[in-house]
Amino acid sequence: MTDAGGSSGREAAQAPTPTRRAAGWAVHALTASGAFLGLLSMLEIVRGDARGALLWLGVALAIDGLDGPMARRLRIRDVIPKVDGAVLDLVVDYLTYVLVPAIFIYWFALLPPDWSLAGAGFILVTSLYCFANIEMKTADNYFVGFPAIWNVVALYMWVLDSPPVINAFVVLVLGILTFVPVKFVHPIRVRDRREITYSAILAWAACSLGIVLLDRQSPWLLWLLWPWLGASAWLAFVSLRRTFMGADAAG
Repeated sequence: MTDAGGSSGREAAQAPTPTRRAAGWAVHALTASGAFLGLLSMLEIVRGDARGALLWLGVALAIDGLDGPMARRLRIRDVIPKVDGAVLDLVVDYLTYVLVPAIFIYWFALLPPDWSLAGAGFILVTSLYCFANIEMKTADNYFVGFPAIWNVVALYMWVLDSPPVINAFVVLVLGILTFVPVKFVHPIRVRDRREITYSAILAWAACSLGIVLLDRQSPWLLWLLWPWLGASAWLAFVSLRRTFMGADAAG
């Protein structure tokens, strides 16, 4: 009886407070809001507003970068054990990272007409493997294979106004890389040169926002384009370094 009482006392002492539970549900709600943002982006696509669609996807991307650290800090699995935040995150990510960008690429004719529907389908199907892969990340938090960031790919296609044939080649290569053990940097969780990588991500995000908002004829566009490409080059360098030099490169 004493042991049972002591055990109950310890469990009660360890039970999450109402404040922590409220905070946990708030984080889950923040994650789930990405689904609504994906809907808003799709509505902008239907209206023919590529800029508006990319802005909503950008908001969803920013939220996805924030909710993970918040959930880990709150130890949200201990606070709300009946809701799997990882599964919730994957469902929302497939919508905003894959489905909506595939529709964007199809709707705005970023691929050759004869291959547009097949290309969008290729994006959807290959990305399923990425989300189902139980070895999606390395121990040092690099993605293994292309991490299905088609929202970012769609942004590059739209900004650079690259020819549809080139875009089709990019889609094919990235889809294949989903199944290849190349490494892609996780911009928040990878420790390798974290300060530089964080700075690159912030610069990339700020420049992306400016580029999307600015008119294509704006003289300021070039001033944003070069640091945007420079930050992209740094992230590509870190990924390639980890791919070819192994785990020691990230140490």
